[in-house]
This record gives sequence, C-alpha cells and structure tokens, in this order.
Amino acid sequence: MESFFAGVEGRAHAWPSGRKDLHWLVVPDKDLARECLYEPYRALVERPGLCPVRPEWMHLTVLHAGPQHSAGPGEVDRLVGEVAERAAGIAPFEITLSRPDIGTVAIESKGYPGAPYRELWEMTWQAQRAVVGERWPLLPALSYPHLAHAYAGADGKLADRGELKVVLSDLPGGPVTVPVAALTLVAEWHDRREIMWDVLAEVPLGG
Repeated sequence: MESFFAGVEGRAHAWPSGRKDLHWLVVPDKDLARECLYEPYRALVERPGLCPVRPEWMHLTVLHAGPQHSAGPGEVDRLVGEVAERAAGIAPFEITLSRPDIGTVAIESKGYPGAPYRELWEMTWQAQRAVVGERWPLLPALSYPHLAHAYAGADGKLADRGELKVVLSDLPGGPVTVPVAALTLVAEWHDRREIMWDVLAEVPLGG
C-alpha cells in the first residue's frame, strides 16, 4: 500500500503535518465505533504498515475547509451560523456502512445512501462560499460517504493488499448503521500516523 499521509501532503492543496484545518465531520457514537467498527477488525488494522484509526477518531469527512489560521476575525462564527441556518432544513438520516474494503492508501467502509450525504457536502460548501468566497478550494471535489479504519503509513509497503484481503475474509462483522443527526466542525490535524481534532461547534440537522 502507499502512504495516505504522503498523498495529502503532496497534493495540489497540501495538508502538512501538524497544521490545523477546519473540517465538517459526521462523528459516530464512540461506543458504536468501538464495538462495531474497530474491535471486529482489530486483527486487520493493527498489522505492519498500517496506522489504525482509534474509535475516538473515527469519522466521515463531509468537507475539508481551509487552514484554521487563515480564517479572518469572526469567519468561523459566521461559517457556523451559515451552516446552522441551512442545516435546519435538512432532516436527520442514517448511513449504512459496508464491511471494509482494502484500498491503495487506506482500509475503509463505503456508505449508502449517498444522496443525503452529498446534500450535506453541497450545503457546507455553499455556506463556506458565502463566508470566504473562493479562498478555500472544494475538498473533496467529489463526495461519497466513507469511514477509514486504517491508513497506510510511511512503511505502507509492508501492508500487502492480497494478504490483507485474506485476513479480512476470516473476520466477523457486517453492515453498520450510523445515525446522522448533526454536523461537527473541528480543527483537524495529523502527525503522519493519526488524524485528531479539537471540536469547535456542533450543528444539529432539522433545527
């Protein structure tokens, strides 16, 4: 596998280690994350070359906004207000996550349905544009619900995808339903092994 973190640091709109960037997330309940998304796959995600995502840091990224330090005075508060106003008109829903897939840079579960999730992506993007214009790019450029169980690290070459698929085939675990009743704004950073954050605001759906 190839390093996930080298990818985000090397892309056109890079996210370097340690820099806090604003993100809108869907954060699963930690008990659900631990019991249904982490423990069943511990033998998979703790293998050499992989950086497991601990239950407290499991998330679905809706929108990667801009660097926290580049937000002007009052812009974060305005952004929260814009999202809250729009979120009041969006009803809560559920995302069903599949069993994990072995990707090239991460092990992740895809989710469905995608349409209400993309509505959140589009809504947060429009709210962001209302506050900062085009100063921050649209990330991701395409949206689908997914949750990472592990990222490939600097020694990702040690994680053989074929071997990982064999390990996964022997593990229990089925689809997991995640309620989506709120969006969480965080200041998120990584250390080339783990993604972490400070919570800045929580915005409920449906008012």
